[in-house]
Amino acid sequence: MPAFQFANDVLDLFYPRICASCDHGKPVKGQIFCVECLVELPQTRFHLVRDNPFEQHFWGRVDIVAGAAMYFFIPGGRTQTLLHNIKYRRLSHIAEVIGDQYGSQMAQSDWFSNIDVVIPVPLHWRRIRQRGFNQSEVFARGLAKPLDADLDVKSLVRHTQTATQTRKSREERVLNMKDAFSLTAPDNLAYRQILLVDDVLTTGATLEACANVLLEAPGVSISIATIACGRI
Repeated sequence: MPAFQFANDVLDLFYPRICASCDHGKPVKGQIFCVECLVELPQTRFHLVRDNPFEQHFWGRVDIVAGAAMYFFIPGGRTQTLLHNIKYRRLSHIAEVIGDQYGSQMAQSDWFSNIDVVIPVPLHWRRIRQRGFNQSEVFARGLAKPLDADLDVKSLVRHTQTATQTRKSREERVLNMKDAFSLTAPDNLAYRQILLVDDVLTTGATLEACANVLLEAPGVSISIATIACGRI
């Protein structure tokens, strides 16, 4: 393979020639989005706001320090296409690029600048074997570097493959998550500030279950971040 072709293939991997959000625009140089999507993607800016709707979603459910999503999820919108490309077209690198961008923004926030460790919501090994990757882990990897935090993919374990959460009520989802997660070595997380990461916040049942398990480690504090969230 000629050197210039190899270089183009590498660039296409990280900076594709088609916008990752609308699937037809030409990305801005050095970006994964076209100009229109850079303007129109619905950013929440929750990382700059205390007691934002993301955090309020967990009030009375689990004790968190802070919470934020990068984008609003609107059915049929640009964020849905973006998530679909990551999850089903297996463009996992997009999640890492977004994580790096959002981590840089979060590092400037008073509430996320002191994160010690980033922990993604784990998938069951059978699901990883089917899909080939955990999109939350890839997003977490992108977040960790600008936050100057460790990436931990071993402490939180998913040891049951639960039924799909789609079309379940919140109560059904909470029951579905019961006893799905555990900690391998709680003392390894003791007194650390943890950022728990997932791709999307819907009912919050999975994140709530993970956060409660993480809180079994002595002296920890939990914050949460996702790529997207609904209009909560």
